[in-house]
Parts: sequence; structure tokens; C-alpha cells
Amino acid sequence: MTYLAPRQGLFAIILLVSFCLQTLLLVISTDQQLSKSRALKGEQMVAQLIDEARLSLENKDRVSLSVIANRYTSEQDVTRILIKDNNDDILVPVGNAPMQQGDTIRQIATNGDSVIGSVSLTLKDISKGEIIAMQWPFVIGTMLLHLLLWLVYGYLARPTKEQINALSRDIQDLHREQYMQIDQRSYDREFERRTTDADRETSEHSVESATDSQPTNAHKFDVHSEVNQYLRTQQNQAATDTTGSDSQPIDSTTEERAEHDAANGAAQDEISRAPKSGSASRLSATRSFDSVRVQIVFHDEFNMLERLAPAQRLPYLALCTQLLNQAVTELLKQPLLLGVSEMNEPRFDDTGASVLLKADNSHAKVALAGVMLGKLYLMLNKIIHDKHIELSRFALPAKAGVSDDAQAQAMTQLLHSVGKKEQMLILLPNTGLKQISHHVQVQSIMRPTTVYERECAVFDGGNDSMIQRLADVRNAVLMIESTDESAI
Repeated sequence: MTYLAPRQGLFAIILLVSFCLQTLLLVISTDQQLSKSRALKGEQMVAQLIDEARLSLENKDRVSLSVIANRYTSEQDVTRILIKDNNDDILVPVGNAPMQQGDTIRQIATNGDSVIGSVSLTLKDISKGEIIAMQWPFVIGTMLLHLLLWLVYGYLARPTKEQINALSRDIQDLHREQYMQIDQRSYDREFERRTTDADRETSEHSVESATDSQPTNAHKFDVHSEVNQYLRTQQNQAATDTTGSDSQPIDSTTEERAEHDAANGAAQDEISRAPKSGSASRLSATRSFDSVRVQIVFHDEFNMLERLAPAQRLPYLALCTQLLNQAVTELLKQPLLLGVSEMNEPRFDDTGASVLLKADNSHAKVALAGVMLGKLYLMLNKIIHDKHIELSRFALPAKAGVSDDAQAQAMTQLLHSVGKKEQMLILLPNTGLKQISHHVQVQSIMRPTTVYERECAVFDGGNDSMIQRLADVRNAVLMIESTDESAI
């Protein structure tokens, strides 16, 4: 794969600014040069005009002055000539200065020591467009040069494979360090929370034990009494078996070991008598399952669905139900999901919809079917949502959750607490995660606060084959939908 040079667009902007500045400097320098040359040329023309018109000006011969002045106005740079007498009265005005303004050169005409009049000559300004038109080879050449520099930069500054690999390793190391830090902080918070809960349960149990006399206290008391009696028996036996001078007390290590074994036995008796927790078995990563529940809820932050009139809400829910049923039907036709069947007929209401999929045999990939169904409906809902918004109709984005049937209630809570728009949450045991690991990528929830959030995963993408399958199924569902609408 060929990568572009870094910041190639920024380099193009820099070259464009350079080209504009270079053209501006060219126009300014050319204008200054032309202004100086025209000023020298105007002064020479005024001096020559005074020499030719001195006699006519002294006699105030307007005809002769007009003929002389018209010869000079034929010059391209001259726009107006104004000849006045010694009383500053205008004798001959020639040209169209009101239409074209410019620099005016004025000089007094003398005959010896006496002033006989004055001559004013106006030179037109040169426009910037004329300067660029005169310098067009330079402008086009500069533009081509800058374009060539941009192409050369784009070719030479492309990253090499070694640089790409090194950058990828650095990014992976950075992400790995961040995830390790986050996981460590999450583990520390979870450990502290568990420790606090354990201490609280221990204190509560101690209070209950002190206020309530039950056989448990008697049992604990009997255990300690038996330990003390056993130790005294051993001491007496050791005293009788040995002489008074050779007798030695029992090793303290043996006494501590006996007390420790007795305490462990008492603790194990209490654990065996305690009721089993159902949530612990449900959270077990090795729990077995043969069905998957796919929950789809609307991302309705402002409770717009409740405020919608029934005449608009019911048709929208019916459309979502039809899309979901067609998605399930088309998806289960895939050979990859052979052996997976639908156990209910889902219907959308204000809280969303739920689909129960079951594996008919041990080889059926029911977990993969649930994940593919959740992603498929999110793709369909995205298209329907965008189309409705474009037509100024009501629509809501959706989010999905996939879990085994035992964790359906926990997944409902997760969707409302941490679920985001167009996102899919996955809460499956190890066998289900292994089933989808070859087809999708998942990531953990950032900064989890509960056990369920720690066990939950977020869909982060799929491989090309699965995405292509989902795209084909999506197109098939949309074609069915368009056919139904046209038939209606």
C-alpha cells in the first residue's frame, strides 16, 4: 500500500502562498520601473512640446497649438495635454483625462526672462492586469515550477516500509502501556471494593454472631476447646513418656499448625453451610449456554418516542419490526449459521425489541449469529435513520446488546448505563467469545465500575468476509423492503 507524504496538503498551501507572494513582488517591481521610465519620458515630451510651441504660445495661436498638441496625444501613454497662457487661461485642452487619470507633469514655458505660459501633460496609469499580461511567461513558468516542487515532495517524502513499521510498533507500545495502566487501575479499584465489601460483611457477621446465640457459636467454641484439650493431652503424654530431666515442651510450631488447621476446618464448614450465590454462577466465564438473546433499544436521550403521537409512533415501530424480522430471516439463510434457529417473533415497542436465538446442535455458532444480527440491524437502522432525517421524518438511532439468556437482565442495564449510539455490547462466556474471535474484534469498556462492565466487551470491527456477508444480507433486506413499498 502506498502512503502519501506527511502533510502534503499543508505543503501545497505553502507553495500557493509562495506563488502569490512572488507574483505580487513581480507586479510591484515592474510598476516601479515603468513609473520611473514614464516620468523621464514625460519630462522630455513636455520640454520638446514647449520648444515647438513657443512661438505659437507667445502669439496665442490656438490652431497651431492644437495641431502640435494632437501629435503628442497620439502617444499611447499620453492621456491629456493642457496649454495655458501667462494669465493661467486655458488655450488648448487636448485628450480625455476625465476618463483616464494618471500622473501629471507641469512645466512653465519662458521666452528669455519672461513667462509666456505653461504646459501640463498627463500620463495614464498602468494597471496590474497589463503588467501580468506583459509578464505572462514568467508567471506561468513560476506556477509550473511550484507544481513540480509539490509533485517531487509527494514522491520523495513518502514514508518507507521501515518507517511505517517503526511507527506501528511505537503506536502499539503506546496503546499497550495505556491499556495496562487502565487495567491496573481498574484492578486496584475492584480489589479495594472487594476488600471493603468483605470487611463490611465480616463486621456485620460479627455483630450478628454476638447478638444471636446459635449453634455456630457453640460449634466454634467446641472447636477451640477441642484444640486446647488436644494440646493438653499431648503435653501430658509427652511428660509421662519421658523422664523429668529429658522432658521438653511441645514445639510452638506444632501448636500454631494445629490451631491453623482447626480454624481452616471451621471456615470451610461455614462456607459449606452458606447458600450458593446465583450471580456468581451466572458470571462464571466457563458457564455453558445454548441460546443467545439480542436486545435492540433506541438511543432516545430526550424521550422523544414517548412524546410522539400514536399516529406516527406505531407506523415507525411497525417498520422497525418488519426490518428486524426480515433481517433475522435473511441472516439465518447463511451457510455459516447452519443449525441456529429463532425461538420468538420479536416486536418493537417503546423499550425496543429482543430476539432469542438457539443452537440446534453443538456445532451451531449461535454466539456468532447473535453478533452478526446485532451488527446487521445497526447497519439497517443507520440507513433508515439517515433517510428519514433527510426527508424530515421522525427516526431514532439504535444500540444493540448480545448476551446469553442468563445475562439478559444484566445486558439491559448495561445498554442503559454505558451503551452509546450505534454501539454493540457483548456479554458472553469464554466459549461464546472463542466462537466469535475469528470473525470480530472486541475491546473492553474503559474504566468499568461494576463486575458486569468489566466482563462486558464492545464490538470494534469485523474481518472482510463477515462485513461482506453482512453487506450482502443488508442489500437483500433493503431490496425486499423496496419491493414491498412499491407493491403497496
